[in-house]
Amino acid sequence: MANLTEIDEEIVKPRADKRQYRRVVLGNSLQVLLISDPDTDKSAACMSVSIGYFSDPDGCEGLAHLLMRVLLLAHASEKYPGEDSSSQYITEHGGYTNCAVNADETEYYFNINNDFFEEALDRFFQPFVKPLMSAEAAMREIKTVESVYQNSLLSDKRRMQQLQKHLSWESHPYHRFGLGNWYTLDVRPKAKGLDIRHELLKFYEENYSANLMQLVLYTKESLDEIQSLVENKFQDIRNSNQRGFQPTGLPFKSEHLMILVKAVPIKERHKLTVVWPITPSWHHYKEGPCYYLSRVIGHKGEGSVYHILQKLGWATGLKAIEYVWTSEFSFFTVIIVLTDAGHEHMQDIVGLLFKYIQFLEQTPVCKRIFEELSAVCETRFHYQDKISPVNYIIGIASKMKKYPPKDWLVGSSLPSNFNPDVVHMFLREFSPENVRIFWESKKFEGDTDKVEPWFGTAYTVEKITTSMIQKWMSSAPGDNLQLPTPNMFIPTNLSLKVAQEQVKFPVLLRKSSYSKLWYKPDTMFSIPKAFVKIEFNCPHVRNSPQAEVLANIFVQLLCDYLNEHVYYAQIAGLHYSILRTNRGLEVTVFGYNDKLNILLGTVVDKIANFEVKPDRFSIIKEMTTKGISNFRYGEPSQLAREYCLLILRDIGWPWKQKLDVLPHLEVEDLDKFIPIMFSRTFLECFIAGNMECDEAISIIKHVESIFFEGLNPKCQPLFPSLHLTSEVVKFGRGVSYLYSVQGLNPSNENSALLHYIQVHRDDFILNVKLQLFCLIAKEPAYHQLSSIEQLGYTNQFYRRNDFGIHGVVFLIQSTMKNPRDIDSRVEAFLEKFENKIYEMTNDEFKRNVNALIDVKLEKHKNLWEESRFYWQEIINGILKFDRREAEVEVLRQVTQQEFIDFFNEYIKVGSPRKKTLSVRVYGKKHLSEYRSEKSEPLQLHSLRIDDILSFRRSQPHYGSFKGSFSNMKL
Repeated sequence: MANLTEIDEEIVKPRADKRQYRRVVLGNSLQVLLISDPDTDKSAACMSVSIGYFSDPDGCEGLAHLLMRVLLLAHASEKYPGEDSSSQYITEHGGYTNCAVNADETEYYFNINNDFFEEALDRFFQPFVKPLMSAEAAMREIKTVESVYQNSLLSDKRRMQQLQKHLSWESHPYHRFGLGNWYTLDVRPKAKGLDIRHELLKFYEENYSANLMQLVLYTKESLDEIQSLVENKFQDIRNSNQRGFQPTGLPFKSEHLMILVKAVPIKERHKLTVVWPITPSWHHYKEGPCYYLSRVIGHKGEGSVYHILQKLGWATGLKAIEYVWTSEFSFFTVIIVLTDAGHEHMQDIVGLLFKYIQFLEQTPVCKRIFEELSAVCETRFHYQDKISPVNYIIGIASKMKKYPPKDWLVGSSLPSNFNPDVVHMFLREFSPENVRIFWESKKFEGDTDKVEPWFGTAYTVEKITTSMIQKWMSSAPGDNLQLPTPNMFIPTNLSLKVAQEQVKFPVLLRKSSYSKLWYKPDTMFSIPKAFVKIEFNCPHVRNSPQAEVLANIFVQLLCDYLNEHVYYAQIAGLHYSILRTNRGLEVTVFGYNDKLNILLGTVVDKIANFEVKPDRFSIIKEMTTKGISNFRYGEPSQLAREYCLLILRDIGWPWKQKLDVLPHLEVEDLDKFIPIMFSRTFLECFIAGNMECDEAISIIKHVESIFFEGLNPKCQPLFPSLHLTSEVVKFGRGVSYLYSVQGLNPSNENSALLHYIQVHRDDFILNVKLQLFCLIAKEPAYHQLSSIEQLGYTNQFYRRNDFGIHGVVFLIQSTMKNPRDIDSRVEAFLEKFENKIYEMTNDEFKRNVNALIDVKLEKHKNLWEESRFYWQEIINGILKFDRREAEVEVLRQVTQQEFIDFFNEYIKVGSPRKKTLSVRVYGKKHLSEYRSEKSEPLQLHSLRIDDILSFRRSQPHYGSFKGSFSNMKL
């Protein structure tokens, strides 16, 4: 085609990547990357427009955000005028659509089952050609933007981001309030005589031009077929040769630098954020200067900033990272989480950080560290896991305007040119004259004199000088500063091991009185990685609030002790976690198998030979106390989730009970608890990936020898009768349960409703009917409750699985309606939805069934995803490893009448078998309604829950799928 340019340019891709790539440029200057993957289950598209909220016109902050929502979420165009019809089409065919706006970029994307990609793509691009932006849609989305704003008001992350922006040059777009709200998008424009729809259309016309767009398409078709789609559909996007966002210089004047900002957060915490505005390092992406500087400033080994602060008991976390904003500036940021003691030594901590920067300035850039980084990056790129197509292309689309086409996949992820001069050029920007320090603590309450206008953050600003920082440096600790030592965890053997036989599902490879080992070699992904899970089944971890808290402190202390060792492993692509679960402790190690055994051995040895260090105990106890205390500052929707979990599951203790025991816990209590916790233990293990069965057996035998063998073994085998299982409260048929509570944060105006329908115990036939209901209802529920009724931005509808007990949840957070009214709107939606169920044609029903089949037949994308799926079957004791294939076979047999019968029995309002739980959290704005509800009598067949633990103990429970060890079958 004459008005299309196909550019035969090799795009650097991972060595094992079998996908094909092609760059084309349309006659309208639209840049396109085509990706053909014959193995994909899903197709996806992402359009990136090089315009963001930095381009908002004065007086209409949030306009780019609003336009994004109107274009994608209303998604109406001249060809497809029905609002929300395109989103519904995509949802009904196994996909979803979303969008995001940044400073200088807006992204629109979707994925869908392969067979429906062409029509979805047509629907997707039409708003970029001839959009319909009705005044009604604009007003509705303004309300949604306001809801987003209201939900963000008590977010410390949002508050601090806006405070940093507020303390900048007022004429710079960085200073603007990019989120927007009702005032900026309705009240103020009207006061100025502006019509917001006119402003939307004007903004669209002036900024949405094909020459400012980058498109990525990912599907199973050949490159030629995808190119034909592009030629037919995307040539119509107008090219008005817009210039896009123009550089405006740095956002700071001298008064915005060399400042110390003390700010009051919502949550209990002390946090120090040290920021330097710098040149974006992607301009030197082959040299990777900020990769190097993040590595050395953020390292946790001997002689590092963090190691010194940890030893002094001043910090519990440190991160050094570059945040990129535009082509002109980014922020190199060091974030330090302080202890109470660290809060009292802020000057020493800042002095130590500058002392380390001075050390780097005076020390040659280390070629060995750069080569390690380069080797790690190369391994990560060439042996990367496959991820979902839509997530893959989102990352690529944002790179297309920054990097030459051959590096669109690579971006800045492969630094290869060692250039000390470039590193030192960036290091010079980390100067006292260029610094901005943000210090957060509730201890500043009452001592501030300013308030940020959009989020109401209280703060004060103090100027600092070079001489002050020099003084802090002279008194700072750190006489033996060091660079990171050589990294022993960098993999060198990346060969693939051939499985002796094609194992489709995990097999029970070994059992003893101490453990069970499930095993599955990698037969799909051909990546040199392995996955190891070991759960210590310890009955004593949940006996009481004290036991739960002590077990949590034990886990946090373990991670604290391991920090220095595992940091090197994490840099090299190995990851671990230790979690307290409802059954005990769960250890996970994942990554390149070459050095995985070393990391696992380090973790297991630290568990087995754990010693309580009194100084670290007090610090972890302090952080645990803050963590539990901060529960009260969570959003009402988070509280509703937690209350629901406590009501349903026979595990866990309310936050207040855990908080009450903390002041009384001492080192001696943990010393006594640990032997009790491990006194009787059983190990449930799963090993998967690039590892032979003999290696897997050897690993578990070694772990057994550490814990169960010797003259004085640390553990005794767990009696089968003591194996911890998880049970779920069994609601009564025809009963509606109600738990109403006042929100814990008196400043939060939001309320929340969680409406849960308990349906059935795990069963293939009932599973697929519930999944089918959720697929059909998802888009109508969001459209009705969020788009039409504007109940709240947090508006979720999802399936819930509690240890094999399935149900469905509506979760809505709102300032507009109180929880009882929202509850009634959910039931009204279900009553209205009945008609859709009854009026659905046979073809529509089959189309939904086929969409669900396509979703279920999706292959696992990577080893991590596959292993987590199988682990859930193992740990819940269900062991239905062929779940997806079996459910597809059942799904093919389900009739429309059977589905209607299922709906009428389990979901329909008023059904005598229906079981519901409403968790209502009332915020500041709805306290009068809360008092009214508490004083009114309940309706027939309703039961009020006053005390969660008493209710839980008094109710029947579903038995656990996981029987005792003696009853398990091979």
